[in-house]
Amino acid sequence: MILNKKDFCAVIGASSNKEKYGYKVLKDLKESGYKTIPINLNENKILGLKAYKSILDVNVVIETAIFVIPPKTTEEILKDVKKLGIKKVWMQPGSESDQAIKYCDDNGIECTHNLCIMVRKNGK
Repeated sequence: MILNKKDFCAVIGASSNKEKYGYKVLKDLKESGYKTIPINLNENKILGLKAYKSILDVNVVIETAIFVIPPKTTEEILKDVKKLGIKKVWMQPGSESDQAIKYCDDNGIECTHNLCIMVRKNGK
């Protein structure tokens, strides 16, 4: 999957904790010029960006949902992804599960997994 810099991507599990991958992924994408939307239940702002509690709260069209959360939570949030018509997801290593991948396959959602987005964001 290739991310497009003109499209919005939601980083689900974004964090202000510099030690967490949710922070590192958001920071890397933001600094690379991607339109990023942090999603975190407990934060209002991350890296100067307004953080949302849910992808359902975002008022722009999200092209790609990037998961940096535990697999069980990924499985739950995929229902919201489907509801919003998001067609692409990227599951960071550790956020995927066989059930989540199957859900994407069964619902026509392009799913990238077992690959770090910080390494492959440009499709190389």
